[in-house]
Amino acid sequence: MEQTYTEPVGSDGGESNELEAAIEGILFASGEAVSAKRIAAVLATSEEAVFEAAKNISDRLNFEHRGIRLVRLENALQLCSAPELSDIIRQALETRKPPKLTQTALEVLAITAYFQPVTRAYIDDLRGADSSYTVGVLTERGLIEPCGTLDAPGRPTLFRTTQTFLRTFGLSSIDELPELPQKEEGEGDGADAVALMEKMGTGD
Repeated sequence: MEQTYTEPVGSDGGESNELEAAIEGILFASGEAVSAKRIAAVLATSEEAVFEAAKNISDRLNFEHRGIRLVRLENALQLCSAPELSDIIRQALETRKPPKLTQTALEVLAITAYFQPVTRAYIDDLRGADSSYTVGVLTERGLIEPCGTLDAPGRPTLFRTTQTFLRTFGLSSIDELPELPQKEEGEGDGADAVALMEKMGTGD
C-alpha cells in the first residue's frame, strides 16, 4: 500500500510549525533524551502538545526516509540516526559495533526488564546462579541502572532498565514488551522472559 503523509492541521499551522521546529532544535542540540515535561515548560505549552508535535515530526522523518528519527522513550524524546544506516555510520565514524549480548547477559536483562525493579539476589534466585559480574556489565553498557534500595535487611540495591534499553530494543515504553505467558499460578517465569527477549533480538 502506498504511504501517505498529511501535514498536521491545528488551530494555527504557523504555531504548529514553530513548535515542531523548536522541539527539533532542542533535541538536536541536546544529543540526549529530553523529558517532554522540560520541553513543555521551556516552550510554555502542554506535554500533550509536545508529544503531538513530536509524532508529527517522527511521521514526517519516516515518510521522507530521512537519516534521522525521533523516538519516544517513556516520557522523553530523542533524535537518533535511522537504524538502517547503522553500518554506514559506524564505518564513517570508525566505531566498533557493540558486542552482542551473551546468553547470560540476555537472561539477566530479560529478568530485569520483566520483573523490575529487582535486586541482584532476586535475579540470582530466578537464574540459579551468581549474576554480580553480569549486572555490572549491563550497568556499564547503560542497559540497566540502580534505582534505589529495597526496604529489607542490608538495603539491597534495586535495578531497572534504562532509556538505552528501550532504544536498543526499539521500544517507546516498557509496556510494549510482549506479555509473558500466563501460568497456572498466574505469572510467567524467568525462562519465559528470556525466550521473549531472544525473539525480540539484541538490537544489533
